[in-house]
Amino acid sequence: MNAERDLAPLAPSVVRALNDKLYEKRKVAALEIEKLVREFVAQNNTSQIKHVIQILSQEFALSQHPHSRKGGLIGLAACSIALGKDSGLYLKELIEPVLTCFNDADSRLRYYACEALYNIVKVARGSVLPHFNVLFDGLSKLAADPDPNVKSGSELLDRLLKDIVTESNQFDLVGFIPLLRERIYSNNQYARQFIISWILVLESVPDINLLDYLPEILDGLFQILGDNSKEIRKMCEVALGEFLKEIKKNPSSVKFAEMANILVIHCQAADDLIQLTAMCWMREFIQLAGRVMLPYSSGILTAVLPCLSYDDRKKNIKEVANVCNQSLMKLVIPEDDEMDEAKQSMTLLAEPTSEESLCKPEAASSGESELDITALNQPLSFPCSSERIQVTLNLDGIVQVLDCHLHDTSIGMMTRIAVLKWLYHLYIRTPRKMFRHTDSLFPILLRTLSDESDEVILKDLEVLAEIASSPAGQTEGPGPSDGSEVRPGPVELHVPARAGQLSSAGTKGLECSPSTPTMNSYFYKFMINLLKRFSSERKLLETRGAFIIRQLCLLLNAENIFHSMADILLREEDLKFASTMVHTLNTILLTSSELFQLRNQLKDLRTPESRNLFCCLYRSWCHNPVTTVSLCFLTQNYKHAYDLIQKFGDLEVTVDFLTEVDKLVQLIECPIFTYLRLQLLDVKNNPYLIKALYGLLMLLPQSSAFQLLSHRLQCVPNPELMQTADSTKPSTSFKRTTASNIDYTELLQHFEKVQNKHLEARHQRAGRAEQLDRRVIL
Repeated sequence: MNAERDLAPLAPSVVRALNDKLYEKRKVAALEIEKLVREFVAQNNTSQIKHVIQILSQEFALSQHPHSRKGGLIGLAACSIALGKDSGLYLKELIEPVLTCFNDADSRLRYYACEALYNIVKVARGSVLPHFNVLFDGLSKLAADPDPNVKSGSELLDRLLKDIVTESNQFDLVGFIPLLRERIYSNNQYARQFIISWILVLESVPDINLLDYLPEILDGLFQILGDNSKEIRKMCEVALGEFLKEIKKNPSSVKFAEMANILVIHCQAADDLIQLTAMCWMREFIQLAGRVMLPYSSGILTAVLPCLSYDDRKKNIKEVANVCNQSLMKLVIPEDDEMDEAKQSMTLLAEPTSEESLCKPEAASSGESELDITALNQPLSFPCSSERIQVTLNLDGIVQVLDCHLHDTSIGMMTRIAVLKWLYHLYIRTPRKMFRHTDSLFPILLRTLSDESDEVILKDLEVLAEIASSPAGQTEGPGPSDGSEVRPGPVELHVPARAGQLSSAGTKGLECSPSTPTMNSYFYKFMINLLKRFSSERKLLETRGAFIIRQLCLLLNAENIFHSMADILLREEDLKFASTMVHTLNTILLTSSELFQLRNQLKDLRTPESRNLFCCLYRSWCHNPVTTVSLCFLTQNYKHAYDLIQKFGDLEVTVDFLTEVDKLVQLIECPIFTYLRLQLLDVKNNPYLIKALYGLLMLLPQSSAFQLLSHRLQCVPNPELMQTADSTKPSTSFKRTTASNIDYTELLQHFEKVQNKHLEARHQRAGRAEQLDRRVIL
């Protein structure tokens, strides 16, 4: 038969047996083929060997008939056994048809294919490594086979192949990585298990440096870490743990930069295990790679900041995220504030190029042990002398992330605090660059003052105080450097027209203060916008106003704050708000321990600066008659206080007015006015003090405050009983008043003018209220 002639040198009986449905007959045929091939090997007849393999492949293994395919598989295995060490010469022809059968619909045939390939690989051993990728590809498919027998057979073959790879030093890792990268994204559990097992094997081989190719597979590993199977998750944890150990041992050979964004993505994963593991990796990367991670700061912060507000259910993630945040913050150094890259390059190239000189600033800033940063990124070919030039701080990206988090009302308190700490840190370390962003940040920083948390407000005030006092925010005339002209921000930073006039006048007033030079052009804008905030949000003024101003007095110069606020309130059109704000400021001035020095300065009025401050405060304090009197009491201007009280008869006495007088009487009994009460002993030299107090007494109805003040005045001694040898000496208070050169007549006229405005405004409000009532009745 032609068929028999075509299949020569296989005997017809062998051909028939290979096609038989019985395994035993096919096995007998395989032994005959083995014997035949051995003879060809002895004769070195390669052409006949190739012909036999071709027949078994084309006519049997790739046949349409299932029994023929089974015969072809066992025949090819027999050829391999017969060839022995020489099988390596024919591996391509032997393996390809067997691998084709891996895709067969018949599970028994797939099992026989596994068996055949096992025998081929077992004989060839290390010779199969050039064909590793196709073997791995076939095995990865069988790992997910639904038939348990096929899976079992594939596992035997898998173990054999792993043994061969482990004992060999000729494994082509470069050629294998693309296939591994592709297969690692499989969603099948068994395929994932197969992939992880191979990664663990390759990791354990000393001659195979899988760490070099970790960026190729890291993303896939983190995805496998989220598998539903506990066993697979555990295997993946082990693999990632081994990689991390190796990274810690050999940081100089790690491509940190290539893996940074992968970690950023998985640090935001919904799965807790993935997020915790990625965050732990991020912590190690920041600490090992140092400034190499700076270009990825915005992404890292996007991932880390929300974690800082996690509750105790995610305590581990929160703790690691906090370490990441702190470590990253320490990487920002003053050198990052260079105005442009060219200048930075020149500066850095001029610096010593030794590893020690590059590492010391970072070690000092981070508080960590010194680390050879120059060697960390060798695969990126960073020269030692210019490594710092390559690593630039992406400040724009960082500020954008921080700004977004401040705008997000859903974020937790700890995240908001961390954002504000970052802003403060950046204003300290990189002030010149940060002031480019101040116009855009200023409105949200002002809005944050309405936060529910005192801690957030404190941090916010620290940032605002740094903005207001940093020398980097000082303007030097018109032009791009003028903070008020560069990129006009939202309405809240815009100085209103009525305040535009006082900007220059107010600044001149501030220049009288010895501390004014520490304040920059943003200070006055801050004061204006803070008062606007209080005006538009009265609840903030009532609940947090005193707290905010007191803290600002600690962070900035109290004199400047009161001077500027008084100057602004002098031109305030909303008279009711001006009166409320003056009352708040006066209460703070008289009662806060933070303002002890300022009170002492005002008490004596010995310097031109203190007298200038008194006049400035007085003009604004005129919005509230009782606070004006209390300011005169504080500054020991008793005659003027008496003159003011005389004018109270012309004012509209309301319940609110009497309440404030009541509070002033209570205040006189406080420790702050101890000196005033002691001056009541010197009746002869303080007649106007006694008259002023009697004036207050006459204003009060028969109330508890009336009784309190009345009892106090009853304690004033008879002046004749208090006569002493020194009584002829002139009063020090009069000396001070004479020397002060303050025009009290003009101040009194100003008081009357302001109070007339208030009276007119109250009448207008009352008129509008009456009209509204009439409309409602109609």
